[in-house]
Amino acid sequence: MTIYGYARVSTGGQSLASQQSELKVAGCAKVFAEKVSGARGDRAELAKALKRLESGDTLVVTRLDRLARSTRDLLNILHTLSQNDVSFKSLHDVWADTTSAHGRLMLTVLGGLAEFERDLILARTNDGRKRAKARGVRFGRPRKLTAQASVGTAVGMDTLPE
Repeated sequence: MTIYGYARVSTGGQSLASQQSELKVAGCAKVFAEKVSGARGDRAELAKALKRLESGDTLVVTRLDRLARSTRDLLNILHTLSQNDVSFKSLHDVWADTTSAHGRLMLTVLGGLAEFERDLILARTNDGRKRAKARGVRFGRPRKLTAQASVGTAVGMDTLPE
């Protein structure tokens, strides 16, 4: 059971030192650190950390926004950790701690809220699609033939002269 840390800053001009120091004090045996925007999906050090983690390990960050930029991104990462029996802890967001029953409850509630939000978005999207169809809006790829070309085909002009 090893504790690993993940530290991230968004730009090359920022320092990782304070995060790395906090993570070392928290008992992290190794800290994966990178200078890259959290909005990017291809964060090499995060990918290395996720590959290194084994059942019983813990991933620690100083703050949630160092790990993920969106609730969906956070929940996806936490789901991956959970599937691999890896715990998670944020030092400054004390409610985000899957090593405790209270933290697991809070993250479960957060996951439920995100799922509820996704269902609301789908419902609104479907309602909007129905209203658009009622107004005559066509969905899908545009037709290959224009209306004029279709008329030509209908009156027998679809063959080339010999």
